[in-house]
Amino acid sequence: MCGQARVAPPIATKFCVRSPRAISVFLCLFDEDQHETRLPMVRDGSNWVITVAMAVGQRYGLRADGPPPFDFAKLLVDPNATQLDRPFVSDPRLAVPGEDTADLVPKALVTRPLPPLAFSPPVFRAGGLIYEVNVRGFTMRHPEVPLELRGTVAALAHPSVLAHLTKIGVDAVELMPVVAWLDERHLPPLGLSNAWGYNPVVPMALDPRLCPGGMAELRRTVDTLRTHGIGTILDLVLNHTAESDADGPTLSFRGLDDGVYARAPDGALINDAGTGNTLDYGNPAVRDLALTTLRHFVEETGVDGFRFDLAPILARAPGFDREAPIFAAIADDPVLKDRIMIAEPWDTGPGGYQLGHFPPTWLEWNDRFRDDVRRFWRGDGSAGALATRLAGSTDVFGQERTRSVNFVAAHDGFTLADSVSFADRRNHANGEENRDGHAHEVSWSAKALGRDGRGDVRAMLASLFASRGTIMLTAGDEFGRSQRGNNNAYAQDNELSWLDWSGRDEELEAFVAALSQWRRPHAEIADPVVRHDLEWLALDGSKLRDGDWQHADGFTMIVPGGASVRVDRGARTVTLSPPPGA
Repeated sequence: MCGQARVAPPIATKFCVRSPRAISVFLCLFDEDQHETRLPMVRDGSNWVITVAMAVGQRYGLRADGPPPFDFAKLLVDPNATQLDRPFVSDPRLAVPGEDTADLVPKALVTRPLPPLAFSPPVFRAGGLIYEVNVRGFTMRHPEVPLELRGTVAALAHPSVLAHLTKIGVDAVELMPVVAWLDERHLPPLGLSNAWGYNPVVPMALDPRLCPGGMAELRRTVDTLRTHGIGTILDLVLNHTAESDADGPTLSFRGLDDGVYARAPDGALINDAGTGNTLDYGNPAVRDLALTTLRHFVEETGVDGFRFDLAPILARAPGFDREAPIFAAIADDPVLKDRIMIAEPWDTGPGGYQLGHFPPTWLEWNDRFRDDVRRFWRGDGSAGALATRLAGSTDVFGQERTRSVNFVAAHDGFTLADSVSFADRRNHANGEENRDGHAHEVSWSAKALGRDGRGDVRAMLASLFASRGTIMLTAGDEFGRSQRGNNNAYAQDNELSWLDWSGRDEELEAFVAALSQWRRPHAEIADPVVRHDLEWLALDGSKLRDGDWQHADGFTMIVPGGASVRVDRGARTVTLSPPPGA
């Protein structure tokens, strides 16, 4: 006997979209056969609204008409969408005026609100180990993760993944963008696609490839990680959108409210993100959308915090302002004020390098740590610079509390293993004649220098785990991941950037696990509070004086409480005391 399938009753759904210059806006509903029904929305100040009884799963988009650059032929994604029916696909028609794009643009889905989430403070605290994860590449080749889960957010909750995270002592995973993105328009002709996701269209719509189960999948994964003592940090791109430059596609904001983009006095798009456009944080509507995005992810999933890509843009109007309204708004928000905020403290605009200039409650990626550690172990950096980094970069963050996120490699740039294997980038596979990526990254070929690069890698890892402040490890660097010298693998959604779990260096992985085990009980090492009672000794045991640092080939850092760190460049070693595992 066949029972009748239960159909969820329609729910009253209010749609509200900002489009202050439009003369008309339509809510466009699509059935299973992609037939379109257009419902006129009603102006309410700068917004357009309509309330309609909708079934969960209803597909919809928007169309807006008005003076240029409005183009009624373009189907637009709701800036407030949280789930899409399919990924974005790059197509030249998206940028052709008058070309209807309903068959190209993903449709937003009406979703049923999740049950309210019990409010919990963050699991992660400053001083812990952050593990940077490219969600797709992390498990695409993981032999123990079921095929149907590979490359998804849900895979992070698989027992084999949780066992690995626990083994190496991860305190929080930092997920590279999980919001839906569009390939840059030059990639498809090259047969390439975006592997990182730093090209979003709207800020809250999860990518169906990474999170096919929508917000519920993200919530379940965050909750499972939390039960294992691991927090979740989302890497958000709130500095630009995939609509790019004046020749880019019309996907959402360009067709609804082009005023969200920063412009020069002559009307040209400002490009402080290096991607074609920059969101204008001098516009209150942009700030409001950013705050709505942050609250949404905290309230719906319970994430511990956020890492902001090209974070100075959040404080540009147009120049960087340390007292920017967005900072006060986050600090005063009852949902956001206790969350972890991490800045990538640079962008490509004028005065874009702002390391050390974010609010006192924010953490900041510290590229000076990466470069000084690498230079020292390459052989041309000073012991004094390394000691300053290990002690918390007080020259950058002051004498009381470090806000440094220390790292020796990240998603962009050489992998840790490649940084000791290649003196120059090998980015030919990206189709830009090896011109893309950082041309002057601190790296070297250990083999050409007549030494074993594995020792250099271990020395850098030990330096990282012995440093004061928060530390970050990019997934795979703990077992020797390589991208064969490609230091800009954003366009390599393939085995070049996917982690090779079967071929990992298990001895290096065990070494990292031991470093993490050593760090945990030594609060005097991890504590972000700067200590002024450190003792610095030369390698022969004598006290280091100011004039000795210039020519020192190492040192011992003695921390009250029993821990010490001996750095010896000649021996290519960092010796921790008490020994890991003791």
